[in-house]
Amino acid sequence: VQLQASGGGLVQAGDSLRLSCVASGRTFSNFALGWFRQAPGKGREYVAALSTTGVARYYEESVKGRFSISRDNALRTTFLQMNDLKTEDTAVYFCAAAVRTGRGGTPSTSGGYDYWGQGTQVTVSS
Repeated sequence: VQLQASGGGLVQAGDSLRLSCVASGRTFSNFALGWFRQAPGKGREYVAALSTTGVARYYEESVKGRFSISRDNALRTTFLQMNDLKTEDTAVYFCAAAVRTGRGGTPSTSGGYDYWGQGTQVTVSS
């Protein structure tokens, strides 16, 4: 399985970005999907997760109401819509996929994910 993330960039505080992550190699609908981020000098942080059905969505507290995770199974793509960006959102953002065949739940920790994208840089200036 390969994940390819894109959509990062340099924006100003208050702007929006939409990250995309395309998956290949296995049945996409069997994946729970997640987005994580890593700021300079910090560990990888959970941002959002989405169940295989797309019904259950979970967010880290600081992004609730600003970020939205979604999926398009036909396109084999997950999206992270980021609105009202803040300087503290600056980080490399990673998409991840967790195989859920025969398993329930949607992981909220990095250890629960089986496959990772390469990361896309998001920089928010004040």
